[in-house]
Amino acid sequence: SFKIQLEAVRQDGYAIRHISKPFTDVQLEAVRQHAYAVQYIKNPSTDVQLEAVRRHGHAIQYIKNPSTDVQLEAVKHYGSAIQYIKNPSEEVQLAAVKQNGMAIHYIQNPHFYVQFAAIRQEVCSIQYIKNPFIEVQLQVVRQNGNLIELIDDPPIDVQIEAIKQNIGCIVYIHVNPPCDELLLFLYNMFIKTSDQRIGQYLRCHKARLAMII
Repeated sequence: SFKIQLEAVRQDGYAIRHISKPFTDVQLEAVRQHAYAVQYIKNPSTDVQLEAVRRHGHAIQYIKNPSTDVQLEAVKHYGSAIQYIKNPSEEVQLAAVKQNGMAIHYIQNPHFYVQFAAIRQEVCSIQYIKNPFIEVQLQVVRQNGNLIELIDDPPIDVQIEAIKQNIGCIVYIHVNPPCDELLLFLYNMFIKTSDQRIGQYLRCHKARLAMII
């Protein structure tokens, strides 16, 4: 009966696996107790799916062909749930990284706006972005120059911007040989600051520096 079913899932949501044709309210109660119990419900209604992913976004992995609304509900609460969504729309991608910037790790070829939203939520998410847009790289190093360490082959504009933010990040710039523009920038900065970290870097490239000043 309904009451018996309801009491069973209240004690253990997974008990629904033993119930044939559970009432809708019983299904809802089951996923409230354990979101992953949705895997034992045949053709769960949209309401049941939504309740499951609200409780735990990763429950979406057990839902076949979830609608956009269900996908959005999942990632709004658990951005990392996007890893279980096949070909998520840009809307879903944005919602995921706004909740958890690190979720961009699961997105292939994210658009500029998705990348930017990710680093706004969590600046360190830059490490999971392949070929980040220059504007995104600049935004990251303007917040913390040391984060250039997380960027593969940063262009000269990003290198200079990082150093402006934190001279100490020069230890993370491993371009060899450094371009003339960078050496001239550092040379002029050294004249103004006499910073020994810059001096040491310039001494390592004194032959090249001598050719351009």
